[in-house]
Amino acid sequence: MLKFKGKKSLALLLLLVVIILAVGLVGGCTNGIVPVGWSGGAVSGDYIYVGSNAGRVVSINLTDDSVLRAEVIKLASSGSLLSCGCGSGSSTVQLYGTPLIYNNLVYIAAYNGEIFAYRTDNFAQRWMFTPEKPQAFVGGIVAFDGKLYVGCSDSKVYCLNAETGAKIAEYKTGDKIWGTPTVDPVTNTLFIGSYDKSFYALSLTDLTVKWTYKTEGSIISQPLVDNGTVIFGSFDRNLYALNAADGALKWKFTGKNWFWAQPVITNGLLYAPCLDSNLYVIDPQTGAAAREAYNLYSAVASTPVVVDNLIVIVTTKGILYKLDTTTMGLQTIVDLAVGVDGPLMAYKGIVYIHPQGMNLIRVNPVTGAELPAIAL
Repeated sequence: MLKFKGKKSLALLLLLVVIILAVGLVGGCTNGIVPVGWSGGAVSGDYIYVGSNAGRVVSINLTDDSVLRAEVIKLASSGSLLSCGCGSGSSTVQLYGTPLIYNNLVYIAAYNGEIFAYRTDNFAQRWMFTPEKPQAFVGGIVAFDGKLYVGCSDSKVYCLNAETGAKIAEYKTGDKIWGTPTVDPVTNTLFIGSYDKSFYALSLTDLTVKWTYKTEGSIISQPLVDNGTVIFGSFDRNLYALNAADGALKWKFTGKNWFWAQPVITNGLLYAPCLDSNLYVIDPQTGAAAREAYNLYSAVASTPVVVDNLIVIVTTKGILYKLDTTTMGLQTIVDLAVGVDGPLMAYKGIVYIHPQGMNLIRVNPVTGAELPAIAL
């Protein structure tokens, strides 16, 4: 049993409860309310694919704004993973992970514990994969060499045949997995974190363990691989940089709260948003702060996007910022007046934002102009 003593420990516990409630994952529901997804979008050619809060995968043709929607994803036939005895809720499944586009198919891992594959041209369902004991999929899917890789709340990492959905291999960690993995073709490795506080390097061939690294907190941020280094955030308030080949620690950087979002690297610097409301600028070679952190005045859970020489960041309160990497000047673009947790995306200089329970918002980061939103 966990024991919390003192004001600081109590405050940490309250913060944990608030964040878990905010993402809607307390046992799957609270008083019958189903979770609200935070799916980002995947850009492929002139299309963006995004998971909607109605349980659909939506394709948007960005040349004419036409929309194609897949069939609504319902609860698993084996029973509701969302009701948990606390109310009937809705039969619509929420989508947290960003869709994956690979070899003319779009894949989505759903909160009902199923993975779906659709054709990109007409959204006809190609196949569906269900684990033996379905648990929620929260993170997204990645692909390499004809295989799909995904982590699940059942604590397992799955490797599937991308064409058929057949299971090739699985690996069980010590606790649930909420994060999206990252593939490193150079070392033939899949990197992923777990709620068991461990970071795993698994073989892309059969998911056997190459090495693990233990932290002091759970890990859900998607790893970033750069020049033989893998970088990831932990709930122990540290950002870690490990040697991708053997897991040796290169450096760690400590913030004042959890590193939830994946950092980005551009022009030789690492930009790491944190739930402590700061955007840290770090030398990726040494882990030293390259300059004073930017105060964004509210937490950042969304992965930023790079548009030319701009890094675009959004906070959980919906303030959209741009950081010019040539002048290092930070400016507010617009107040969206709605919280954003999902990753940002960009297409031809326009930033696309998918807030919780909302349509797809479009903003020109240079002018600050908001374009008409797209209904999902």
